[in-house]
Amino acid sequence: MTAAQPTAVPPVTPIRAVAEPGRRAWIITGLLVVFMMVNFADKAVLGLAAEEIRADLDLTATQFGLANSAFFLMFSVAGAAVGLLADRVSLKWLLLVMALLWSVAQVPTALGGGLGVLIATRVLLGAAEGPAFPVAQQAALSWFPDHRRNLPGALITLGVTLGVITAAPGLSWVIQHHGWRAALWVVAAAGLVWAVAWFLLGADGRHRDATAPTDTVSMPIESPACTAGSPESAVPPPLSYRRIFASRTWIGTTVAYFTSYWAVALMLVWLPSQLRHGLGHSASAAGTLVVLPWALGAAVLLGQAALTGRLMRRGVSSRIARGRVGAGLLLVGATGCLGFPLADGVAMKTAFLIVGLGFGGAFATVAITSVTELAPASRRGGALGTMNAVVTTSGLLAPAVVGSLVDAQGSGGYQNSVVLTGLILLVGALAAYLLIDPARDAVRTSARRHL
Repeated sequence: MTAAQPTAVPPVTPIRAVAEPGRRAWIITGLLVVFMMVNFADKAVLGLAAEEIRADLDLTATQFGLANSAFFLMFSVAGAAVGLLADRVSLKWLLLVMALLWSVAQVPTALGGGLGVLIATRVLLGAAEGPAFPVAQQAALSWFPDHRRNLPGALITLGVTLGVITAAPGLSWVIQHHGWRAALWVVAAAGLVWAVAWFLLGADGRHRDATAPTDTVSMPIESPACTAGSPESAVPPPLSYRRIFASRTWIGTTVAYFTSYWAVALMLVWLPSQLRHGLGHSASAAGTLVVLPWALGAAVLLGQAALTGRLMRRGVSSRIARGRVGAGLLLVGATGCLGFPLADGVAMKTAFLIVGLGFGGAFATVAITSVTELAPASRRGGALGTMNAVVTTSGLLAPAVVGSLVDAQGSGGYQNSVVLTGLILLVGALAAYLLIDPARDAVRTSARRHL
């Protein structure tokens, strides 16, 4: 017999403290907030000009709804395709190309044309904007370690709200004094200005390839003696997208976010008309009130980010800090929408509508951070992009469904659309509560990869 060879013990690198994000990280985050502001101003402009566009082009509510639904025709497909591409190419250049395409897409309708031109340009704009949110989130989060991502993720989502809040009064003024086509020139110019700033200042972050566990702890470095001929030490194959998409967290997050995006689509396209014709507010009052659900949603987003971050720093699992907190937001939104027809008087109905849509549309940060925690860095862009593609199909459905209800039922169609939104949000709350557990599913999918 020969003496047993001593087992080589792999050296372990010391635990490294994660460098705190610096000034550059927050500058990039600020630019991406503005990026999302321009993005949602592009989406909101038709809703703000709904009455003027319908009168100018002689459109029914169904036709106007279909024109807005056309925006989402290629939105989902482009979101998934570019999400996969985002795992392989520079996020800086992807974002730059998107912003330039937004500006180009506004020009044909700004120059003239009828329903056909409006639909064609909305399809093009939707294809260019489909990947915007997940790629912007990925770009921002790449500058921060996992435990610092709640705030920047919330700020990017907040850009959506700020875009509508700032666009509503400004674009409404342009529409009233210079026409709705002039408003398209304004948002086209805003996209071009942002593209120039991003070209000069944008960059990819150093945490782009970091996963949550290795953001804070270095892994053992195996010696050749340990790895040679050792099947246990073989590098596992990359985690497949199929395992990610089959996880309870990805499914629950996607279903819940789908219902939340339905509320967002309703706000974008039909809220100004809902306030004017469904509740009887004047045009000037509606122009002010349209901001309130978005403002409430912004406050909810920041509150959720603060609460989730505090819970996770205390060691609370992401099942509760993300899944249960997100379910609570959707439940409050569902309650507001379902209580809308039961409220007495215009003021109370308006309050229920604001609460329902404000809370119901505030799930995005929960969704993004949950999937970011679930998916490894090499699959994160595809996981986020595919989720966004599925979720935004609600934007394809909601405007057309509401338009059909309004044509069929008149002002009652506006009320029934809110009730329908409440039922949809209730489904999302249940999905978030029962299924979302990113830490558990990240371990399960990773373990299966090694089998």
